[in-house]
Amino acid sequence: MKTITATTLRLSLALGVCLSLAGCTNMTPGQQSTLSGAAIGTAAGALIGELATGQPLHGMAIGAAAGGAGGWLYNRHQQQYGY
Repeated sequence: MKTITATTLRLSLALGVCLSLAGCTNMTPGQQSTLSGAAIGTAAGALIGELATGQPLHGMAIGAAAGGAGGWLYNRHQQQYGY
């Protein structure tokens, strides 16, 4: 019987989260920007956290918060200048 490694489990979990978020529809542009930023931040944070410290969950949490804030700020900028 094969055992599932921690890395395989983490990658599977991350892929599942990304695919479940891809199914979100009927969202406002602001919600889409915030969600997209959070998803990208989560993936980047997990990768950086794993490579830098070996703790991808900490990186995921920080990346999700930073990405969500960045997406929200981007949307506010777009609204302010009428894009």
